[in-house]
Amino acid sequence: MNQWLLILAMLTPLASALGVAVLPAARAKTVAMYGTLVALVFVLYAGFGVFSWEQSGYMQLGMDEPIRWIPSLGLEFQVGVDGISMMLVMLTALLGPICVISSFTAIKDREKTYYAWLLVLQAAMTGVFCARDLILFYICFEFTLVPMFILISVWGSTNRKKAAIKFFLYTFTGSVIALAGLVYVAWFNVHRPGIEGHVNWTFNIQTLAFASSKWMSLNQQTWVMFALLAGFAVKVPLFPVHTWLPLAHTEAPTAGSVILAGVLLKLGTYALIRFVLPFVPAAVVAYAPLIGALCIVGIIYGGLICWVQTDVKKLVAYSSVAHLGFCVLGMFALNHAGIEGSVLYMINHGLSTGALFLLIGMIYERYHTRSMKELGGLAAKMPVWATFMVFFTMASVGLPGLNGFVSEFLCVMGTYQASTAWGSGVWHTLVPQVGTTPGELGPWYAIIAGTGMIIAAMYLLYMLGKVVWGPLRLPAGHDHHGGHDAKDDHGPALPTDLSMREIGVLVPLAVLCVALGVYPKPLLEALKAPTDSLVQAANAGREKIGVEATPGERAAKGEKGAGSAQLPGSERPAGTTHLELLTPDMISPASGRPGEVTP
Repeated sequence: MNQWLLILAMLTPLASALGVAVLPAARAKTVAMYGTLVALVFVLYAGFGVFSWEQSGYMQLGMDEPIRWIPSLGLEFQVGVDGISMMLVMLTALLGPICVISSFTAIKDREKTYYAWLLVLQAAMTGVFCARDLILFYICFEFTLVPMFILISVWGSTNRKKAAIKFFLYTFTGSVIALAGLVYVAWFNVHRPGIEGHVNWTFNIQTLAFASSKWMSLNQQTWVMFALLAGFAVKVPLFPVHTWLPLAHTEAPTAGSVILAGVLLKLGTYALIRFVLPFVPAAVVAYAPLIGALCIVGIIYGGLICWVQTDVKKLVAYSSVAHLGFCVLGMFALNHAGIEGSVLYMINHGLSTGALFLLIGMIYERYHTRSMKELGGLAAKMPVWATFMVFFTMASVGLPGLNGFVSEFLCVMGTYQASTAWGSGVWHTLVPQVGTTPGELGPWYAIIAGTGMIIAAMYLLYMLGKVVWGPLRLPAGHDHHGGHDAKDDHGPALPTDLSMREIGVLVPLAVLCVALGVYPKPLLEALKAPTDSLVQAANAGREKIGVEATPGERAAKGEKGAGSAQLPGSERPAGTTHLELLTPDMISPASGRPGEVTP
């Protein structure tokens, strides 16, 4: 039965979207709210099955047998979750009802269409995290563009059409390039060395991960890695392909910004951790310093850009570039601390930044501005709003005791520890003029990234000082705005401070920020098995490079033929290394069979 919970979590929002479309407009809010709440119940029940196993996270929830679409082409419908994907499914399900309820007063036009597309978007995002088949993943991954494009272009702000088009073109172009890399991996599995006779096509993720990581040469893995990065880095987004994000955030409706920051950006980081790391581990090890350098540039650049922002929403949008730089940096540390911190960062960023966008939207509903030049001293007029604003800003800064601290600390610690003498030979062989530690990161990466944490604290505290504290400053025409007689331009009265409905959508996020900051152990336990698999894959990648591309390494070990100038990407077989010990389940821990324990 459990395997159907994931399917129900995807189908419930779709069924609710259909209900919204056919029922009267007056029922759109109710149907959307109950549809997302029912989906949340299914997800929580499924999550309980994953996290309550004897050793949390070792149980992989999935389908007994895939549903075969076109067997001759290897097309199947197969879903499953491990500790990583289950957390992201739960985050998606949590933000669904929050976004619906927060839209009750913000959306006045074409409500049926709005809620229908919001529900379709939730279903597609859930499908991305549950997919265990490459084609199903890509269909859901690509289809998320459609509802998000419509939400921005129809219900966005003044420059909504420009923002929507830029968002679509950037992400769609990258996705097409990533598709080429994914198709090549599937093709390689059929034509890999040692194959005799006919081999059926398959798009099973764990099978492809095993085949590509074991039999692809470093040169092949490198091309596949950059193809996948071209698509997934845009979605994160990493510097320098981030320019679509601030405009999309600024112009999107409040719920659109919450979904964009909370979940859609995580599609990119999830794809990196689900495909890039296990599919091409040797290339990841070899080029981790390059990816790490881009992350650091994004961290510092994003922080400095935030300094000059006067629009609070744009400031938080640019802060996401810096935050997700930390997330990817920890991921490419390729050790337990870094990868676990990276996954926690995905969750924590979705909670704290999503809440900040909600709070900014609540202010915009009342005063129709987000400018720090026009807003100030709001703690005197809106003490409850100010309390939440300070709280979630501290969570975003990484205050100890709140959720942001744990993930940020693990990412930096993992980066600091990712320095070995082994790695230097690899990177020096590939790029002799670069003297940094190869295939690994290390203390300098951590120290420079750490300055980004200081910059983040400075610009976020500066924003609080301008908007929350100081003398009361309101936009012209709103000097007496507030109270039960105050009305926005579109209808019902808005209270000066937050309503019970608005408090209700913020409280669950605040509780989770405290809980994950004080006691993150259950999540860390759930991440142990998938993290072990990714670290094992990275170890296999290191040994593959050691055999294929580092004659200096072999000379140090006294191996025969060490003096030959063998180049990266040669077709020399890997020999007996960690790759020989890997199985598909260890590469990608979701076995697709319920109750199976990954060794």
